[in-house]
Amino acid sequence: MPWGFHLLLDCKAGSLIDSKLNIKAFVDELVDAIDMKAFGETWIERFALHDPEKVGYSMFQMIETSNLSGHFCEYTGDFYIDVFSCKPFDEDVVCSVVKKYFKPLRIGSKFIFRSA
Repeated sequence: MPWGFHLLLDCKAGSLIDSKLNIKAFVDELVDAIDMKAFGETWIERFALHDPEKVGYSMFQMIETSNLSGHFCEYTGDFYIDVFSCKPFDEDVVCSVVKKYFKPLRIGSKFIFRSA
């Protein structure tokens, strides 16, 4: 019996990844779409300003059943999203919300059942 469910998305060449407002709207919709409860505010910060090939926003949202996280690389348009929860969720719904907000050319996914 798994203790948790972990979806890892590697997304290629997205758009609007350099918009803090778009990232926040994405997180808000994703939390609702997968029937989770946000705990606290979404943390969104722009990192790696010293390196133009790595600069981009990172986000983190605690949810009552674990967390959502991501990093968006402005240089390539690539971005990475993780959804981890002890409550099951639909990975197709996650991908649908990702496509709506960032329109990646491709999404690679890996789904892991977490247990001790």
